[in-house]
Amino acid sequence: MSDAPARTADTGVVAPPRPNAVVAVLAFAGIVVSLMQTLVIPIVPELPRLLDAPASDTAWAVTATLLAAAVATPVVGRLGDMFGKRRMLLVSVVMLVVGSVVCGLSDALVPMIVGRALQGLSSGVIPLGISIMRDELPAERLAGATALMSASLGVGGALGLPTAALIADNFDWHVLFWASAAMGAAALVLVLVFVPESRVRTGGRFDAVGAVGMAVGLVSLLLAISKGADWGWASGTTLGLFAAAVIVLLAWGLFELRTAQPLVDLRTTARRQVLFTNLASIAVGFSMFAMSLVLPQLLQLPTQTGYGLGRSLLTAGLVMAPSGLVMMALAPVSAAVSKAKGPKVTLMIGALIVACGYGLNIVLMSEVWHLVLVSSVIGAGIGFTYGSMPALIMGAVPASETAAANSLNTLMRSIGTSCASAIAGVVLAQMTIDLGGYALPSENGFKTVMAIGAGAALLAFAIASFIPRPRAAVPAAPPAPAAAETSAGTPSGL
Repeated sequence: MSDAPARTADTGVVAPPRPNAVVAVLAFAGIVVSLMQTLVIPIVPELPRLLDAPASDTAWAVTATLLAAAVATPVVGRLGDMFGKRRMLLVSVVMLVVGSVVCGLSDALVPMIVGRALQGLSSGVIPLGISIMRDELPAERLAGATALMSASLGVGGALGLPTAALIADNFDWHVLFWASAAMGAAALVLVLVFVPESRVRTGGRFDAVGAVGMAVGLVSLLLAISKGADWGWASGTTLGLFAAAVIVLLAWGLFELRTAQPLVDLRTTARRQVLFTNLASIAVGFSMFAMSLVLPQLLQLPTQTGYGLGRSLLTAGLVMAPSGLVMMALAPVSAAVSKAKGPKVTLMIGALIVACGYGLNIVLMSEVWHLVLVSSVIGAGIGFTYGSMPALIMGAVPASETAAANSLNTLMRSIGTSCASAIAGVVLAQMTIDLGGYALPSENGFKTVMAIGAGAALLAFAIASFIPRPRAAVPAAPPAPAAAETSAGTPSGL
């Protein structure tokens, strides 16, 4: 375990001379990292042939990224609070570049999985970027900047699919990873040049035991969720992993409560504002990912089904792309609403917009423009929700714990997306039609997943309603009247 000296913000320090550059660079780094979510989707069906391995094994190219990200996000956040947020952000981007190079050089399964796991270790960039903004930007710029940074998670995922499909269709598949390495290198240089190191640090000792315990618990949980459909939900492996997750995470929680310098401050996490924001984040992450699962399949299913649109993966990606642009465009609107009404209201508005988008999708799913409209509406709602969450978290934790708290919130969203993938997979596997001897998801199956997505958004709305409103500032007491004033109110001596 390592010790780090504590530092506090210097008083009277002028804000960074180039706040626009800081915001732009951090948002770009966030988009580059979030591209890793959809980078391999176009080549997943081809990976068994490309890597000469069974499909059950090549699926680890996706699972490894998920597991590495889940473990790295809270750990990197805590290290950022201790040793410097910019320093850990640079380490995260280096992991992305190294992982991309490993994948770019690979033609076998093991190096591909290693490279994808290294890419997953970069997932802490977005919460670290939000935390740097809190420390370095003028107060009047913070709300809009953090909303943009938080939205970059969705922006990269939405823009990554058409970009990756375009590259995969026209170039060797290794170009996908060389392109991500180049973008990561560009982000690394830009951060070095434009982003200052935060002056706010907690110091203290890193909780290595807590990190190991959390890693074991999270890996067990997410592995059971992501692989349960393949292994069987009632199989001994799946049930054993769920049981291990419960036991390990409970023991980890008790250990963290008794540790002087825990990896995750559970007492802070239990504060009402933080707790309900994190619970709402799980529901929002679920509802966001449901769209990513349904719309591409609807677009690519053959027209013979009666509801599929028979489009290419590239077209599917282009249909999804506007949602990312809408998220980015609405970041300042989200910030303005948060400033006027509070981030709680912004979160609730966003959740309602998402629910309306899914409701719209249930009745409008027969034309390409229908799905463009639906993805844009849901993207607008996600933009509002993602923009409000960092403000809610930062309003409830001290500056010295910002990176760890934001990282935990990001992890909650990831757990939501993992649950969405598992539940949607079960629904679509059970509700099928037969087409030429092949079982394909039915129209009612898709509508059921959309209804579940709408329900998750409404659940987020309900949970957000329990977030306490910020306390009104206590007005300053009027100055006491001068003791020498006369009864008529005229100061003596005049």
